[in-house]
Amino acid sequence: MIYSRGTTTFLSWKRPVLLVLLVSLACAASISAQNLCTQKLAELPAAGALFGFHMGMTKEEVKAQVPQTVFGRTDDFGISKTTINPDFDPQIDKTRFQGVCSISLDFLDGKLTSLWIGYDGAFKVQTVDDFVKMISDSFHLPNAWSSWKSRGQQMRCADFQMTVTTMAGAPSFRILDQIAEDTVSARRDAKEQQDAAAEVAAAEATGTKENASDIIGDKHNRIYYSAGCQPAKEIDKPNRVAFKSTEEAEKAGFKGAKGCH
Repeated sequence: MIYSRGTTTFLSWKRPVLLVLLVSLACAASISAQNLCTQKLAELPAAGALFGFHMGMTKEEVKAQVPQTVFGRTDDFGISKTTINPDFDPQIDKTRFQGVCSISLDFLDGKLTSLWIGYDGAFKVQTVDDFVKMISDSFHLPNAWSSWKSRGQQMRCADFQMTVTTMAGAPSFRILDQIAEDTVSARRDAKEQQDAAAEVAAAEATGTKENASDIIGDKHNRIYYSAGCQPAKEIDKPNRVAFKSTEEAEKAGFKGAKGCH
């Protein structure tokens, strides 16, 4: 009876604790779900923070906005890059890019897939926290940022990610098309596999060629067989030796097999 009462008391105390724990976990899961970024690139509104650039725009569209833009060559994976420097290039209208030091653009198959903007000390927002708030407000994004590296913040959404950090004491911002990034990784992996297969094929071809031209000797009877001439019975591996020429075989004390020319 005493054990029964003790058990009943313990269970009576444990039930409300479990209930509170379950409610807390449910609330935490609900808050976490609310903070997830589910937006897609196609759903992002035009934002002044990007100075007229947007993901997916073509090189021609970039050139129309900044005629001074010079694009790099397109590599084997379909990637090309360029940098616009409003702070250094006197031909670029600085009033349009106020507070911007440099802009880097990456293209995949002719479309913009990565945009990095480095700001200077004159930009209206300087701290990472304030910049994160500005970006979230501009793109109507949830508070789903997480720490990135030492002082930065990063947000991963449905098919893109954003990163805010500081460089030379000023903020910088990057938006990246994750699907394009995955496409590049897949192309590189495919190229590596293709190169590896080609190396194996080349090695096998070279090995076959060398084996065909090798002179095979039998250590047991000290006889060698020239290329194209095979012994009546296969030579056991421990007794098998290869020579590059008949001179090498004869110098090693082997004699040519009868019937082999």
